[in-house]
Amino acid sequence: MNIKARLEKPVNSVAKSVPKPSVKPRTKAAGKSAVSAPSEATWTFLSNHTHVLVCLAANAEQTLRDVSLQVGITERAVQRIVADLEAAGVLTREREGRRNRYVLDLDVHLRHALERHCRIGDILGLVIGEQSLNT
Repeated sequence: MNIKARLEKPVNSVAKSVPKPSVKPRTKAAGKSAVSAPSEATWTFLSNHTHVLVCLAANAEQTLRDVSLQVGITERAVQRIVADLEAAGVLTREREGRRNRYVLDLDVHLRHALERHCRIGDILGLVIGEQSLNT
């Protein structure tokens, strides 16, 4: 192809030969715009470790699958978090038949230097209420 033919060739013909990546269109949720409003948080103050603790403090006999559905993470992630918490001495697993029961040690202090003065029970008491804590 000579230079004149290249110049006369439409630019779009090159773009048509390259496949476009498939991108899912954003859809509107019921009553919400497709773009998140600035007031909608994409992060939370509490970590997933705390969320798992809150769930187990509210019901120590629920399955990790139930916890994962409440927290919004995978069951495998919940298993890793429970293993972390068990290794840190925050909870212990008690086997009851085919199920586990989780016993929390509410006197364990938080790990970060800024929060070491607080206990696990202090945080859980704020989130779920003092009366609801399983001891």
